[in-house]
Amino acid sequence: MQHEGFQKIQDLLNNQGYITDPSIVMSIFLGMQLRKPILIEGPAGVGKTEIAKVMARALNTELIRLQCYEGLDATHAIYEWNYQQQLLYLKLQEQSDLSSEEKEANLFSEKFLLRRPLLQAITRAQAPVLLIDEIDRADEEFESFFLEVLSDWQISIPEIGTIKAEHIPHVIVTSNRVRELSEALRRRCLYLWIDYPKFDKELEIVKRKVPGIDQKLALQITHFMQELRQLRLEKVPGIAETLDWATALSTLHFDHLEKDIIESTLGIILKDWQDLRTTQLSLSELFEKVKVRSKLD
Repeated sequence: MQHEGFQKIQDLLNNQGYITDPSIVMSIFLGMQLRKPILIEGPAGVGKTEIAKVMARALNTELIRLQCYEGLDATHAIYEWNYQQQLLYLKLQEQSDLSSEEKEANLFSEKFLLRRPLLQAITRAQAPVLLIDEIDRADEEFESFFLEVLSDWQISIPEIGTIKAEHIPHVIVTSNRVRELSEALRRRCLYLWIDYPKFDKELEIVKRKVPGIDQKLALQITHFMQELRQLRLEKVPGIAETLDWATALSTLHFDHLEKDIIESTLGIILKDWQDLRTTQLSLSELFEKVKVRSKLD
């Protein structure tokens, strides 16, 4: 018997236009029930980040996003002081009667505090969705900062004190496996792997996300993308590229694929010159497979 909460999550996602499957719904359901972060891994462009966006819309709450990169540190992830405003304050207070202690207390008050994503996430009146995007691009030092926040849902600021979360955020962590993540982080999270979609799911996504697209064109695009991913490519295109291509061809009012159309628009779905060359050499064979499979449908 399906749990009522599971069905509710599935309905929420479907109402937001997200084509889901039981593993995704279960991960979100358990993450919300257990208040655990969800670590989502998979190839680029398969919809990992989209899950956080859809969750925020479905729950009618704020999405707070931290885009990770090499060299990301606590000041950009948690908080920092507005030094320019502090200097201006000191300048204005030069002739005031305030004592040094009073000036210092005012200088390090919350009005000069710049809240970065992690601090923002634990100080909202309603639990937001916190997206830690591409955490594998940050270094292990940042992981330590992040794990410390996850352990207690509080942040210590020496000049102010400890700020505790009133509402624990819903946390989505994504990774493209640029580097291996720590075991400590993996243990702290629920795990979800999202792969390239199967044909039926990809076709449904195309028809849902590109309204008005010709049925035959949608079929042929989906067949082509499924066949294309079988080639040895450096950067395998994901569903994001499928949607870009479908949108472009539909906007140009094409109702079916031709070899010359594919060749002239490959730059929409392939972003590496070697991949372009590989696909061009195999294009005739790919196109024939698409025609055969489309006829079977």
